[in-house]
Amino acid sequence: MATSLEVRGVSLRFGGVRALTDVSFAINEGELFSIIGPNGAGKTSIVNCISGRYKPTEGQLFYQGRDITGLTPNARPKLGIGRTFQNLALFHHMSVLDNIMVGRHHLLKNNFLTGSLYWLTGARKEELVHRRKVEEIIDFLDLQSVRKAQAGTLSYGLRKRVELARAMALEPRLILLDEPMAGMNFEEKEDMARYIVDLNEEFGMTVVMIEHDMGVVMDISHRVMVLDFGRKIADGDPAAVLADPHVRRAYLGEEDEALVDPDDAPSVQESAA
Repeated sequence: MATSLEVRGVSLRFGGVRALTDVSFAINEGELFSIIGPNGAGKTSIVNCISGRYKPTEGQLFYQGRDITGLTPNARPKLGIGRTFQNLALFHHMSVLDNIMVGRHHLLKNNFLTGSLYWLTGARKEELVHRRKVEEIIDFLDLQSVRKAQAGTLSYGLRKRVELARAMALEPRLILLDEPMAGMNFEEKEDMARYIVDLNEEFGMTVVMIEHDMGVVMDISHRVMVLDFGRKIADGDPAAVLADPHVRRAYLGEEDEALVDPDDAPSVQESAA
């Protein structure tokens, strides 16, 4: 199976603070890969290194065999890397439709000069093509009823869905999801989990997801990596990882028996019941 992303010995320091220490892992094409760990474990830091927001102090990152360590954040979407954020980063005054259209900016061929000659240079035809793609995403994520609403007026769960739609608009081959279900109720989590699985299975996207809900992680992940204090402590099959004593200690101290047995971890459907 081809490797989509490889992280080799990545360390990240902010002054004297070590956010990541010698983290290495690889993600295969078409995998749904979850990153878990206690608060402050370095989960968002590693995603920020992959997306280019942070440059590792040490180590390298390879995407489809290409070294992307030194690439700017703006260069990575052009390679097929998209992401959502833990804290919503929408344009609240813009409509849902326009927010999603922003996600297609790197696919636009017309520039400021040619765009000014809207009817003569193909800019109108290009815009129609992009709008059709956006409408397909709106249909997929069931956002038809709010497509013209201002993003800032929507409920939290819908805004998280719009953020996912904008990331999809990039047409990424690798999508990074930073806590896509944080703050959602059971029904919203169930819907979001279904969309993420469909992204992976129907759209063929490789998914890297940070998530705290163990039921979701167990339900949909192919593989799980655990970080603790910026170090990788486990990586593998979800059930085996959650049974690992190091993982149990990282989450609940020495009282390992307090952790839910992996076989008994509730599914998203069971949680919603």
